[in-house]
Amino acid sequence: MRYVVVSAILLLAAASVSSAHETDGEPLEISKVNGAVTAESGHRYSEVSTVNGAVRIRSGSEVDEASTVNGSITVEDDAKVGTLESVNGAVRVGLRVQVSGDIETVNGGISIDAGTVVGGAVENVNGSMTLEGAEVGAIETVNGSLDLVRDVHVRGSITVRKPSGMRWFGWGTRTPPTVIIGPGSRVDGDLNFEQEVELHVHQSAVVGTISGADPIRFSGDRPK
Repeated sequence: MRYVVVSAILLLAAASVSSAHETDGEPLEISKVNGAVTAESGHRYSEVSTVNGAVRIRSGSEVDEASTVNGSITVEDDAKVGTLESVNGAVRVGLRVQVSGDIETVNGGISIDAGTVVGGAVENVNGSMTLEGAEVGAIETVNGSLDLVRDVHVRGSITVRKPSGMRWFGWGTRTPPTVIIGPGSRVDGDLNFEQEVELHVHQSAVVGTISGADPIRFSGDRPK
């Protein structure tokens, strides 16, 4: 998994620029150290970034790259974006959004609504993922559950990596992540689990080869 630490360093180096105005049809650019930033509807941006603050991309706007170190990213319905990157913060993507690149966060959940198409991968380390009616290139996570609620198309693979480093210090019992492949969902690639998970696959779902887990088939909207 390609983490966004390098991106964060570059963002810190470039954060002295507060904004750049649109001239002669060139895209806007917003870069800040502290505070939220917003891509307004009807405009195109080459970059929208902040170090400490949230990023909001309004409906009808176009953004090539959106990033934050400490903060969430929210993409409203019908926006067009390239890549979305956060280090510490959730990423929320609305309806019918076009994402040409990847969606990445280290510490934060990811949610993607119906009609959205992601050209690249959806990746995080810590945090749950919830997708409904969306299409994505691939999914990768480490800690946190994955819920493909319904009618999700994953063109590539789903991978749950094994946590690295000093994991639990021998204290307590860890609950395995839950992975749900909901009604009408399809995974063209393999499902690879490098750690124990609780895997539920709907009877109408179509998936590739499963390794590292035994699927529990279910009917109805949700597993019992």
